[in-house]
Amino acid sequence: MVVTKDTFLPTEEELTVPEINLSGPALRAGAFHLGKYCEAQNNEFMLCRQELDDPRACINEGKAVTNCAFEFFRKLKKTCAQEFTQYANCLDKSSGDLNFKHCRKTQGVYDKCVLDNMQLERPDYGYFCRAKVHATERPPPPKKEKVVYPDATPGLPDDYPRPESKYGSRFHWLN
Repeated sequence: MVVTKDTFLPTEEELTVPEINLSGPALRAGAFHLGKYCEAQNNEFMLCRQELDDPRACINEGKAVTNCAFEFFRKLKKTCAQEFTQYANCLDKSSGDLNFKHCRKTQGVYDKCVLDNMQLERPDYGYFCRAKVHATERPPPPKKEKVVYPDATPGLPDDYPRPESKYGSRFHWLN
């Protein structure tokens, strides 16, 4: 993208957001519940990015996703810190690729704690792949009008002579 003097760029303060300082295993351990907890904010952000095709217009939606993730992990820390830590450690130390299959027992304990304390059920397999309709308060983007060229060449009249092609038809099987 070429940037000109007329291009609006957000300031550094608008772009600066505190980052979630968690390791990969911890993020993977909380990923399913985090996705369910912040589903509305994430869908709003992705809809904005898809419709407007301009990341500068979706900064506030992105901040809402980050704030939701912070809120989720704060609540998780208050209610299920020990179970979450055990599950994340199991993911980290049981396999090189953070595979879930080695940690089903600690996952069950963690899932039960989240369900009991946060009333958040672990989504079933394939939940995030399903098509969903997201209701938004944002107005739809303006539709691009079809370009009509006034000097477009008109088609040939119906009675215009059409001689046979010089080297035969391209569709010889239709003749």
